[in-house]
Amino acid sequence: MSLTLYRRHSKGCEASRPGGSFTGEFEEGRRGAKRCSCTIHASGTLAGTFHRMQTGRFRWDDARIIAAQWEAAGAWGGSIKPPEPPEPAAPRAVTIAESSEAYLAKCENRGIQPATLSKYRTFVKQLRAYADARGYVLLDQLTVADMDCFYASWRDGKRAKAKKLERLKSFVRFCVKRGWLAKDISEDLDAPEGSSLPAHKTPFTDAELERIYASCDALLPVAPGPGHRAWRGEDVKDFIWLSVYTGLRISDAATFDISKRLKGNDVFLRMHKTKRELYTWIPDWLVARLRAREKKHGALIFRIGESFVTRTMAENWRVKIAQAFVLAGPFEERPTPHRFRHTFVRILLEKGVPVADVAELIGDTEEMVRRHYARWVPERQARLTRILKEAFADKPTPKVVAIR
Repeated sequence: MSLTLYRRHSKGCEASRPGGSFTGEFEEGRRGAKRCSCTIHASGTLAGTFHRMQTGRFRWDDARIIAAQWEAAGAWGGSIKPPEPPEPAAPRAVTIAESSEAYLAKCENRGIQPATLSKYRTFVKQLRAYADARGYVLLDQLTVADMDCFYASWRDGKRAKAKKLERLKSFVRFCVKRGWLAKDISEDLDAPEGSSLPAHKTPFTDAELERIYASCDALLPVAPGPGHRAWRGEDVKDFIWLSVYTGLRISDAATFDISKRLKGNDVFLRMHKTKRELYTWIPDWLVARLRAREKKHGALIFRIGESFVTRTMAENWRVKIAQAFVLAGPFEERPTPHRFRHTFVRILLEKGVPVADVAELIGDTEEMVRRHYARWVPERQARLTRILKEAFADKPTPKVVAIR
């Protein structure tokens, strides 16, 4: 038997109905009927017992829900068992191409530098190649075993492999958060042993720099190709001087816009890591050489081809500097243009420039400078020498006898 619902009005009813009076839903639905918030009651027989009980609700829809629960439970004040929570939905099936494109879009939205972004693109390209070789199309076809095989296929060095592993883990976490993967399939992959050790920085020595400058003089002039400028050893030497005296990366030197970067003797530096603006100083003779290039080539003093793409412009100079390295060799460590940046740091530290100032000039932290350039920090060696002197100060001095 279904329960009957009615509203029992109390004293002070907003609709001015007498206390203890009753109204039904139909009656209140008439045109012009006043509404109130008096409690709705239910009456009827449940489990063989007739009873009246308030529902604790003042809206008819809410009261009907309460009455339905009592009827389903077969007892006054009872409630039905809440429904079981639905099973979690299976991850939406997406393709490897779709997920990797979304991941690259996220990386681009972070505003990371083009050089770093290209490494993410390379990682995605390798992941897709691995999936294509196994006939995988959907992302959920990748398993933990696939992560082991993909990781083992890398032929990078320890530190490069560790960096790439960070990108792989980042990609998997990205997919898990979006419900495209049911679990993290890369969580038990570990970086190579020793990859966390500081990288050994190898600046050029003064003698090596002199050999490199001399090799530039030996470079033969190169006639311009289609869309390219003629260049010779003096151009390479200007590029190297700018790199050594400012610590600029090869990409920044190749795209150097003198109208925006040079003011008097001050060179504006864009610090990618610290995001702080900074100027460094170069001597008059180098300013004169750069200004001469501006008159000849325009504001982009080191642009020698048609391309304005940073990577292409840098690669053009990487090839030309490599020719100077060949003539200046051999070297104990493989020569690269980035070692000019290390040389900039080495020169400053050997001249006693505080570590904090050096870190600011290269846009990094003091901890990084001390970790990677410790051998050129005079205060470090002085501190170690003092420690050794104090440690052996109270030891007896043996009598030294000349041996025939």
